Amino acid sequence: MATPRTPAQPLSTEAELSIARAEAAHRHAHLFSERSAHIKQSAVRDVFDISMRPGLVSLAGGNPFLQSLPLEKLGTMAYKLITEQGLTALQYGGGQGTDLIREQICRVMEHEGIMDALPENVVVTTGSQSAQDVACKVFTNPGDVVLCEDPTYVGALNTFESYQVRAEPVRMDGNGLVPEELEARIAQLRAEGASIKFLYTIPSFNNPSGITLAPERRQRIVDICRDAEILILEDNPYGLLKFEGTPYVPLRADNPDDVIYFGSFSKILAPGLRIGWALVPEHLQRRFYLASEAVTLCPPTLNQMLISHYLEGHDWVGQIASYRGLYAERCAAMLAALAEDMPEGVEWTTPEGGFFVWVTLPEGVDTYPLLRPAIEAGVVFIPGAAFSPAGAPSNKLRLAFSAVAADKIREGVRRLAPVLREAIAGR
Repeated sequence: MATPRTPAQPLSTEAELSIARAEAAHRHAHLFSERSAHIKQSAVRDVFDISMRPGLVSLAGGNPFLQSLPLEKLGTMAYKLITEQGLTALQYGGGQGTDLIREQICRVMEHEGIMDALPENVVVTTGSQSAQDVACKVFTNPGDVVLCEDPTYVGALNTFESYQVRAEPVRMDGNGLVPEELEARIAQLRAEGASIKFLYTIPSFNNPSGITLAPERRQRIVDICRDAEILILEDNPYGLLKFEGTPYVPLRADNPDDVIYFGSFSKILAPGLRIGWALVPEHLQRRFYLASEAVTLCPPTLNQMLISHYLEGHDWVGQIASYRGLYAERCAAMLAALAEDMPEGVEWTTPEGGFFVWVTLPEGVDTYPLLRPAIEAGVVFIPGAAFSPAGAPSNKLRLAFSAVAADKIREGVRRLAPVLREAIAGR
């Protein structure tokens, strides 16, 4: 019999099977769609629940550090919005988003390196997760193939699964997607008769690896996909959070007809507002917008107006600069702690921005079973298998530094090190 789930225990495969058996035995079981069988609770969500336990150092959650926001100013803005413009802010709005926020989003994207965006091609979404869902709805049929980095964002993998789409990985190295590997993968899949619809990529500070696609590879990746008549979905939530220098130029910047660009206020403002966007090529915009409107009717008007007031009434560029400095310090603290405490044979990435470090253990160590001893030691991470389309055992794990103070980062790594050392010794 499956072990009952407790707050200190991730949902095991046995527990998932137990839940599935209970669902199958219910008199409404025959009403489930075939698609619903592919919707799973992610290991990331399980670990997030666990990470709330008092005394636990969570190196799991990729959360922005909201304590640095001007909360009192935001509160005043929200109060004025409701008391002075409440009849608009609390009413239905346009399905594509307000005119003002779409104009402002274009200005935000100018800071990212996209200079030619037009407000009419921007579709405001309920976070960029919603934009991924809309893209699958518009472009894929069950059995179609989408290409992605390995590893990639677990939320995207969950979306692909729910639409019964095959996510096929393309190998990365320290400089991101390997163009020759992408070409070979496309040729192989086409030879097998696969219908490939798009490449989903997080080129800057990939979640979970922190790896960035090298500038000299970026146009080559777009050219390969254009020649193969494959769209690119570029997800860039961390692009402005480069620790030093100017942001990397997005793939979309010079390729307006071949890239659908996803952005979000979740990492540069607040995820609870649930406002993201898609910059869609003009010839694809209408269907994308209609599909988005069919799901959400309209993005939340109050949240859009609050963001607009923030962008107009606060030094948001300076706020991002402070975020960059803060995250750079925390990343440096994590890298120093790893160098000091990790056992021999453990390697990790050195990100230039974003929220994450990707840790690789020697072959033969599966990081998922290490969650329980790590939690017992007072630290939590995300196992690498959650971020791979294959879902096979993985010798990798993700550590997040964004929302954790430097001293807590050092303590978390110190607690994790003996867990990994024991696992390596016993493999």
